[in-house]
Amino acid sequence: QLQLMETGGASVRAGGSLTLSCVVSGGTSSNVCMAWFRQAPGKEREGIAGMEEDGMNDYAKSVQGRFEISRDNSKNTLTLKMRRLKPEDTAMYYCALAAECTWYNCREPGVYTYWGQGTQVTVSS
Repeated sequence: QLQLMETGGASVRAGGSLTLSCVVSGGTSSNVCMAWFRQAPGKEREGIAGMEEDGMNDYAKSVQGRFEISRDNSKNTLTLKMRRLKPEDTAMYYCALAAECTWYNCREPGVYTYWGQGTQVTVSS
């Protein structure tokens, strides 16, 4: 059974950096749609970075220019590099996988079938 496992969450100061990883087991990260979502307490889950099957990316405006999504298919791993972190980036971060998507819907939660358990990112001012 396909499973996703996120790691890399931590508590950091504003302006710092973190890299999150999501390992795919029981399946592959190749030729699928993957994305990073986050959810802060009391808020809806937000798609912040998505990557369609052929590698085209889409980012939420809130993270554009600060976060970078990438994929290493040799390691079945999706990565999110986060820079210039802000307190408002504090949330539980999830990775997700779907068989297919397009660049304009790759950040929509309803597209995704598989989800990880999440990793907590806390940014203090």
